[in-house]
Amino acid sequence: MSDPANIQAAMRSSLREHSTMLLAEAVILMLLGVLAILLPQFATLGATIIIGWLFLASGVLGLIATFGARGAPGFWWSLISAVLAIAAGLVVLVNPASGALSLTLVMIAFFIIEGIATIMYALEHRRELSGRWEWMLLSGVVDLVLAAIILSGYPGTATWALGLMLGINLIFGGAALLAIALHARRA
Repeated sequence: MSDPANIQAAMRSSLREHSTMLLAEAVILMLLGVLAILLPQFATLGATIIIGWLFLASGVLGLIATFGARGAPGFWWSLISAVLAIAAGLVVLVNPASGALSLTLVMIAFFIIEGIATIMYALEHRRELSGRWEWMLLSGVVDLVLAAIILSGYPGTATWALGLMLGINLIFGGAALLAIALHARRA
């Protein structure tokens, strides 16, 4: 068994060695995030097309795997799943605007479910006298407000909502990597 202190030292060393790459990745993610926020329609379209290709590729790979394992249980279900993924990919790629509409509905549903679950989680922590549960409650409320904003303007919000959320995600992900890289350089 390895010593935890040795593992931690090796991790710090590795992070320090690769901090320049982490910094580069952080800057690129943050720049892409800013672009996505400034041009949310293009980011929405780009994300929709990428998701279409992912559906198509997963369906083709699923089809190959399904026929490769014809004797396995669940062949027909696997075949249906692969064909559905191919069909979904083709529909999104042929008409990305309808794909953006569908993905926006999925995002709205996610924010509603996530918001309710987060609020319930916060209330559970409140009962257990956990500290700072209010932040979790606020996070759940923000999820519900986002869902309401996007839903209230639907279908018009479908042109920008995915791109905006993607941009925000990229900026926060880049900022997190930037913080890690800068800390690794100082350590």
